[in-house]
Amino acid sequence: MPDQNPCKLILALDLETREEAFAMLDRIGDSLEWVKVGLQLFTAYGPDFVREIADRGYKVFLDLKLFDIPNTVAKAVQSISKLPVELLTLHASGGGEMLEWANKARADYSPNLNLLAVTVLTSMDEPQLRSLNVHATTEAQVKHLASLSLNAGIQGLVCSSLELAPLRARFGYEPIIVTPGIRPKGSSADEQKRIMTPHAAAAAGSNYIVVGRPILKADDPAAAAAAIRAELSEV
Repeated sequence: MPDQNPCKLILALDLETREEAFAMLDRIGDSLEWVKVGLQLFTAYGPDFVREIADRGYKVFLDLKLFDIPNTVAKAVQSISKLPVELLTLHASGGGEMLEWANKARADYSPNLNLLAVTVLTSMDEPQLRSLNVHATTEAQVKHLASLSLNAGIQGLVCSSLELAPLRARFGYEPIIVTPGIRPKGSSADEQKRIMTPHAAAAAGSNYIVVGRPILKADDPAAAAAAIRAELSEV
């Protein structure tokens, strides 16, 4: 495998309240450097919450999965450019024009921000795709949406770790790839349907893995995070 940057751990800070979120970060401390802020906490507490996370020294992955008409998404990217955010998601299914407008807004207002196009959610499988009238296999749909996104200038992708190998084979190691649905050995799969261990995901070419409940529900979240980072360092 060609040389690539070490795979990094992102904590999915999917908790109910600001107080719970900061209590968790107090417990974790410097056991990780990246935090994912999703829709739940962002809609509850807004941009100031993102700033507070960054003020604690964490890098922020803002997972909003933007999906709207091109102008609306471009304006959202412009607004987010004022925040200390390094990774931002939008849905590849929004189409090439939406993706291009988003990327132009990024280039104009925050060139250091990396946009990540979400391909097929890790909670989805082929029967669910069929229910949406998508008759491609999961892998084929992920490849199609990945090609659409990268051709529009988007910097990276969000996909299941099970699609890492075919994506790296097709697009090489330049695109950033973030993989949710990561479960250390012995962890519950929860509602995720396409999962992989941290070590396997890193070995397959992931740049960032996203882990939530296996850390959040651990008796010692800092130790759980440190163990995952140690596992990644062995790749």
